[in-house]
Order: sequence, then C-alpha cells, then structure tokens
Amino acid sequence: MYIAMNRFKVKDGSETDFENVWKNRDSSLSEMKGFREFHLLRGPRNEEEGYTLFASHTIWESHDDFVAWTRSQNFRDAHKNAGTNKVLYLGHPVFEGFTVVEGA
Repeated sequence: MYIAMNRFKVKDGSETDFENVWKNRDSSLSEMKGFREFHLLRGPRNEEEGYTLFASHTIWESHDDFVAWTRSQNFRDAHKNAGTNKVLYLGHPVFEGFTVVEGA
C-alpha cells in the first residue's frame, strides 16, 4: 500500500474557499487502477504565521499505481486549474509519500 499526501498552508480566512475547491472538483480518482481512498484533512491553525494546515490524503494499492495516476490524462485534467487557487495558500504544496510497512 502507498499513501500520498500534499500539505497546504491555507491563509487565514480562506479555509472555506479552499475546502469548497476540493468539495466541488471533478475527481476521477475512483476510475484509476489501485485507488482506494481520498480524504481532505484539516489540521491545526498557526496563529503566528496566519494559516491553517490542510492535507490531501490518498491511499493506493501500490506506489506504481500512484505513479500511473500522476502520468495519466485524468491527473492532468484534475490539475489543469490548480494555479488559479494559489491565492488561497502560502507557498507551494509540500508532497509526502509513504510506503506502508505495517498496518492493521
């Protein structure tokens, strides 16, 4: 199993708009081989730096399935307007990928 996450520092006051982008997106993840789950996670607020931490979280059957997604037309279609939402967060999203070693 492989878990892929992108972390976003969403500007204070932009949290609802950011969540709506994800809730209203046209996702085709479920069509992809090896896709299991997606979650949008809302984390803590950093008052000093003025953001709320969010993470997109996907679970795949394998790293190869995730890589196939990133090279697919479905991926390009899903991310074609991603740049228009940069005003909602600070910096670039930070990617983290994990191979599951043990699970219950």
